[in-house]
Amino acid sequence: MSTALSRLTHPGGHLTLGLELPLDNDWGQSRLAADRKAGRPFGVPSLDAHAQLARLADRSGFAALWVRDVPLYDPVNFGDAGSVFETFTHLGHLAAITERAVLGTAAVVLPLRRPLLVAKAAATVDVLSGGRFILGLASGDRPVEYPLFGVEFTTRAETFRTGVEVLRTAWATPPTGQGLDLPQLGLTPDRQLDVLPKPTDGTIPIAVAGNAQQSPEWIAEHVDASLNYPRDLGALRLKTEQWRRLTADRPKPYLTPMMLDLLPDPAAPATTIRLGLRTGREGLVEHLEKMSALGVAHVAFNLRPNDRPVEDVLAELADHVLPHFPSPVAAEGLAAG
Repeated sequence: MSTALSRLTHPGGHLTLGLELPLDNDWGQSRLAADRKAGRPFGVPSLDAHAQLARLADRSGFAALWVRDVPLYDPVNFGDAGSVFETFTHLGHLAAITERAVLGTAAVVLPLRRPLLVAKAAATVDVLSGGRFILGLASGDRPVEYPLFGVEFTTRAETFRTGVEVLRTAWATPPTGQGLDLPQLGLTPDRQLDVLPKPTDGTIPIAVAGNAQQSPEWIAEHVDASLNYPRDLGALRLKTEQWRRLTADRPKPYLTPMMLDLLPDPAAPATTIRLGLRTGREGLVEHLEKMSALGVAHVAFNLRPNDRPVEDVLAELADHVLPHFPSPVAAEGLAAG
């Protein structure tokens, strides 16, 4: 298992916890009311404290920080600007201001990008972060974006598969010798071209978000982790059982994001919200224990539905939830202290 995946997954088998950026509460009811009154657009988070909060999350022992890839803000059809910053530029900044947390993308829309440039950008983040990078990839679900990038939406499944092949080839090719051999792009190694830098572990772990228009068998064979959407526990059991079956010869982690509205009352009962939970910390721990028992290796919280100050939510999670799900990152932090 790569260094990044080993930092993300616990050898004891229980799940670890991360955070999906931006660390904001712009979907909470109080913030929504304030934004409407001020005429601020929905879905565009405040990034005033983004560096401060990322450092806080890193120091607190969260196993990972994940950024999304939303190339274009579409206020009419989607209304969510994601992390706002350009993905790889943002990751380079995070690599410089954090020390322990794994950095991941959830997920880069590969068909909209030149795969050789993705290979170079991803390897750069990997090296700058000391091997803490996981490349989450998606095929994209916003048809309106594709014509603006000159890419065909209906053939994105094939484009995605080709892109993954190009990434693996670019990372593996030695800097001397045959150069890049990319027959899937109609290129042969007649010139001594290569992509630098090379990843710290010889390659970069790839996680696929959803199914990326691919079969479960293709995903299990060609990538290193499944990054799957949150589900109720019954549906989650079926997905994790299928993933374990498909990866039985070479076990690979199952990762999932989750919307979290953490209520101030620790005993507040858990209720479902879109793609996640509204709950007190006791109900959250109980739910996470069930997810862990089903085989989930990592959960990334999206805190945007919260109505509380983000610093308060991070502190409560760090003090009362993370101890139930310690990660290699947290252990490293304690040893360093």
